[in-house]
Amino acid sequence: MKVIFAGTPEFASAHLQSILSDNSYEVVGVYTQPDRPSGRGKKIVPGPVKQMALEYGIPVFQPFSLREPESQLVLAELNADIMVVVAYGLILPQVVLDTPRLGCINVHGSLLPRWRGAAPIQRAIEAGDLSTGVTVIQMDAGLDTGAMLTIAQCSINKDETSLSLYDKLAALGAEALITTLGKLKSGSAVGVAQNNQLMSYAHKITKAEAQINWADSATDIECMIRAFNPAPTAYSFLGDQRLKIWSAAAVASHQKATPGEILSASSEGLLVKCGEDCILLKELQLAGKSRLAFGEILKSRAVSFANGVMLGV
Repeated sequence: MKVIFAGTPEFASAHLQSILSDNSYEVVGVYTQPDRPSGRGKKIVPGPVKQMALEYGIPVFQPFSLREPESQLVLAELNADIMVVVAYGLILPQVVLDTPRLGCINVHGSLLPRWRGAAPIQRAIEAGDLSTGVTVIQMDAGLDTGAMLTIAQCSINKDETSLSLYDKLAALGAEALITTLGKLKSGSAVGVAQNNQLMSYAHKITKAEAQINWADSATDIECMIRAFNPAPTAYSFLGDQRLKIWSAAAVASHQKATPGEILSASSEGLLVKCGEDCILLKELQLAGKSRLAFGEILKSRAVSFANGVMLGV
């Protein structure tokens, strides 16, 4: 079976590797986003999918859009049986969806129709979901609305971050993808329509929403901190200094104080009042410094974290 693969980040490269490791499939072309500046030095660095394709000697295509007839002709000339799309980042017009013999399939990081959209992994953690998974769909013109071909589920652990969940779903998705390709190859694949009434949308994460609102409940803030780890990283302010928060734990408490007020500081963490209950901040990062366990920061900055000091103002 001839396969075109379209994807860009590390999450997608795990799926490409699963196809390359199976002799049943021939990857005839890889589509990935154009190279962009990355890191502090803003150097142009190829993405993980492109690096893997070059390593295997697979032709790489990086159009800014697939809406131009020229790009569509190049894709058609690859004469693929199917196109696999995983975290590609470009919209596929209907003519592209119809080009491969078996159409286009997508591996999406949620249990559809929950969390359609750009950030399903982060939004699942942020919402406090107890489980998630991957759904392989037959792509149509809608946004993650296609018929479901394979569903694989997993739990979201109480200390799960988006980084750890990405890794978990990458492995789960790669396995589900090979299962789906096998079904399509044998003609046994059956698509199940999504129930649109159960749909929720995972909006793209913005840096602005990573600022903690201490009036929220401790549980909600803890979920948000885990969801935005490692990016864009939850933060607040200590005076005029930005304070990144990497890990925390909600603590049941009826203690009266103003949301954002520091209640205590110890080697275990920084206890802060929330709109409901309190939260123990365990791992922090001061501006221009490395991330550290709060106990290490406290050794040299105890005065900054005295009881009654307000965060976020």
